[in-house]
Amino acid sequence: MSVKLHGIPVSGGIAIGHAHLLSHTTLEVAHYVLPKKLVVEEVARFDTSLESTRTGLLALRNNRPVQAAAEFDSFLELHLMILADTHISQAPREMIEREHCNAEWALKVQMDALVTQFESFEDAYLRDRKTDVVQVVERILKTLAGQSGHVPRATRHNVSAILIAHDISPADLIQLRPQQFTAILTDLGGATSHTAIIVRGLNKPCVMGLHQARKLTQENELLIVDGTQGVVIINPDKQTLAEYKQRQNHWEKAQQKLRLLKSTPAITQDGTTIELHANIEWPHDLAEVHATGATGIGLFRSEFLFLNRDNLPDEEEQFEAYRSVVKGMAGKPVTIRTFDLGADKQINGAQRVANNPALGLRAIRLCLTEPALFHTQLRALLRASVYGNMKILVPMLSGTNEINQTLKFIADVKTSLDREHIPYNPDTKIGGMIEIPAAALALNAFTKKMDFLSVGTNDLIQYTLAIDRTDEDVAHLYDPLHPAVLHLLEHIISTANKAKMEISVCGEMAGEVAYTRLLLGFGLRQFSMNTAQLPGIKHRILHTNLADTMPIAQKILRADDPIKIRELLDRLNA
Repeated sequence: MSVKLHGIPVSGGIAIGHAHLLSHTTLEVAHYVLPKKLVVEEVARFDTSLESTRTGLLALRNNRPVQAAAEFDSFLELHLMILADTHISQAPREMIEREHCNAEWALKVQMDALVTQFESFEDAYLRDRKTDVVQVVERILKTLAGQSGHVPRATRHNVSAILIAHDISPADLIQLRPQQFTAILTDLGGATSHTAIIVRGLNKPCVMGLHQARKLTQENELLIVDGTQGVVIINPDKQTLAEYKQRQNHWEKAQQKLRLLKSTPAITQDGTTIELHANIEWPHDLAEVHATGATGIGLFRSEFLFLNRDNLPDEEEQFEAYRSVVKGMAGKPVTIRTFDLGADKQINGAQRVANNPALGLRAIRLCLTEPALFHTQLRALLRASVYGNMKILVPMLSGTNEINQTLKFIADVKTSLDREHIPYNPDTKIGGMIEIPAAALALNAFTKKMDFLSVGTNDLIQYTLAIDRTDEDVAHLYDPLHPAVLHLLEHIISTANKAKMEISVCGEMAGEVAYTRLLLGFGLRQFSMNTAQLPGIKHRILHTNLADTMPIAQKILRADDPIKIRELLDRLNA
């Protein structure tokens, strides 16, 4: 009997092969009280397991597998940072001593508290870091249980094997020799998890968040994996199998053609040059930026420096990170966003709690509330500005008051650098993210005071439609093609163009091929996206004539019926 499963598409492509189930043992954590005389021994057991886990991660870093993606080093650094975080390394010890409980229970309690914090973050990338916390804790729990931190290697050497796991960490994935597998499926995980990032670097079809894949699949069953659509078919019939073999052949030929576009400028058929920039989270991402032929970095999320640590990064640490990226781009534009953290992030030991973090103290609001933290970051950014073409992007601005406060802050930082005779580029461009409807409707204030604009479509759509895209009950209502969203987007782009102001879109819409011609029709000439999406967007641009695109885009803008809008979009993309 054929069964179709739907999950989260993580890495595109079609794979056809036989299931290989990765053994999964749920780590049950008991809670028991120890006699007082055994508490010291329990603390020592915890410390030993912590050190053993750390040694294992360091060994993996020092003996980097040749097949590891560029992001592998970044993931290991993050896991080592989580391991050193006092929530993991110190708080369980104190709980063991205070409550005389077993180490496993103390560790699980602290893990649950951290996971709750991460789940409250609005940003999808930050929210998915909870997976890294769980993976680190599971490695410690395995050592506490006397198990190896390594996963067993696959016994089958069949290149068409499809790996199915309940969940898998990037370290375990690398140790499994992923070249043995043609695709990877997991019950847990999401598109921004570190495992997902590693898989995309391996260029293998991957679907995550399948929930029941491992339970419903038996060893060696025939599977079809559509990593683009997030579809898995168990025991396909002959007709379906033949159809997907044809799709697989077409996909592979298309990918070969896309790889040849690296050095080809993104120019429409009627001669308009389009800038394609990359979104990155880590300095290590530069290798992939260069590999795809991106003409700049349109969004460097600086939050990564602030994650999973008690001691916040000082000016020198931030400066070195920003400088490495700016120098690495060798004169190409680099847009660095000031940190966009949520309301529940612990800053200098101060726990902030909000009923709705998406509407709370986050992004520029938090920066202005924590002037010392903001001052430090701005100094580091401005110091890095002399090493290349760097711009500073400020998130979640809502209007004139916040713009004025931010610009005054930057002016004060420049004054402090002048007093100390520290060089910086005084003409560093300052831009604003348009991701709040209020900002979109008060855009004249931005065009008068800012140097450039960048549209964050993820939040703009969420705030416009009053939908929490992380809430499964309403996430289906999140619609980039809602008429209100389209009108706001067109208004933002056309207003910026009339003011002759540089504008880009760095949200998820920029990386969706289905929306490329629509955004071009609205007047957008600069896109920023994940590196994996860039070749496909470039291909669409090379096969686009703006004279044909713009009239249909205007018809879509005038339509108010969802069915009509999608029909016009299909016509636009034909």
